[in-house]
Amino acid sequence: MGNVVVVGAQWGDEGKGKVVDLLAEHFDVVARYQGGHNAGHTVVIGDKKFILQLVPSGILRPGKWAVIGPGVVIDPNALCDELQSLRAAGVEPAGRLFISNRAHLIFPYHQSWERTTESARGADKLGTTCRGIGPAYEDKMRRRGVRVADLLRTDLFSKKVATVLAENEALFRSSEVTHPINPLELIEEYLGLGAKIAPFVTDTTVLLSKVMQEGKSVLFEGAQGTMLDIDHGTYPFVTSSNASAGGACTGLGMPPTRISAAVGVTKAYTTRVGSGPFPTEVTGEIAQQMRERGNEYGAVTGRPRRCGWLDLMVLRYSAMINGLDSWIVTKLDILDSLAEIPVCTGYRCKGALVTEMPATAELFEELTPIYQNLAGWQSSTLGINEYSQLPQRARDYLRFISDQTGVEIGLVSTGPERGQSILVRGSRLEKFLP
Repeated sequence: MGNVVVVGAQWGDEGKGKVVDLLAEHFDVVARYQGGHNAGHTVVIGDKKFILQLVPSGILRPGKWAVIGPGVVIDPNALCDELQSLRAAGVEPAGRLFISNRAHLIFPYHQSWERTTESARGADKLGTTCRGIGPAYEDKMRRRGVRVADLLRTDLFSKKVATVLAENEALFRSSEVTHPINPLELIEEYLGLGAKIAPFVTDTTVLLSKVMQEGKSVLFEGAQGTMLDIDHGTYPFVTSSNASAGGACTGLGMPPTRISAAVGVTKAYTTRVGSGPFPTEVTGEIAQQMRERGNEYGAVTGRPRRCGWLDLMVLRYSAMINGLDSWIVTKLDILDSLAEIPVCTGYRCKGALVTEMPATAELFEELTPIYQNLAGWQSSTLGINEYSQLPQRARDYLRFISDQTGVEIGLVSTGPERGQSILVRGSRLEKFLP
């Protein structure tokens, strides 16, 4: 068994939380490599529902380790709230959760900046969650970020925060900060939070290296999806980090040679939260039916997701970017009632066939999807856990995805619970699981 990357193949919200929880049973460590607390991973275990924002969902498996890598940006308040929620639910993270000392911190002023810039964009706003994640990454890139390691050294932390506040005084005055930031109060609050997370802090790159040298296996967990990747997504309507599989190397300090396989998670249809291109989006009654059947509302924000048909141009692109070995298809059951299911097989632009993913968001506005209508199966797939028990037309739908993308189907999710899943026998994915 090797080390596997699980990556979202669309615009996020593909069901990676359940997938990571399901696969975590077969790995020793689950490591998160990018993003912040805007990425809500939902896991249903019996009558309990867990919504995890920073802590990898592998923490829900007894005895498994969970790692938050240096590529993640951390709001200490959100993290402490999450730890408290886990404990209240009977999950003790002590001794199993490890936080990188190189991860950057999110501060309240990051959230203020983001609200201000989003508001200033007007109709062109990006649709961010305004949780300060983008501005925290901005500080990181301009080499003014404050990291977890700084938080554990009182004098150093106080000095760095005071410097940042002084340098950005004019920016604060122009933002939505309605009262002056009190440096002493902010420093005191964060030092208190730092004391709570200090027992979990370590050099996670060294930790993971040792784990793999010992022959243990790691499941690398990404947040968001490939089409939200800062470099490869629908820029500027993207996240602020590398959500694609390559982010596992930079976000955890892992050599590419340590990665044995990459699997892409895709819904049987497509959704997107916030603004930005979405060629196969549908509106009206069919969109609302899809949204209600799939509970397509943000796990963190509650925002309704935009819904549309499966886009194979997106999946082919994701397969190329991530070097995917297998597809994990989620929410197949949401399509159960449809007599006919349109699938986008390509795009046209002003009548000409499009062979490459457009590089600018503006070009997406000129695209016309090419659809092929597939016959629906019109019978329930909810809870089926054997591939042979799926209706023939559901298997035809899955085979069409595989044939059109050149990537096998490794696992199918037929409901929100752990047991409502089908591992495809003989798949490459199965070979990486004991």
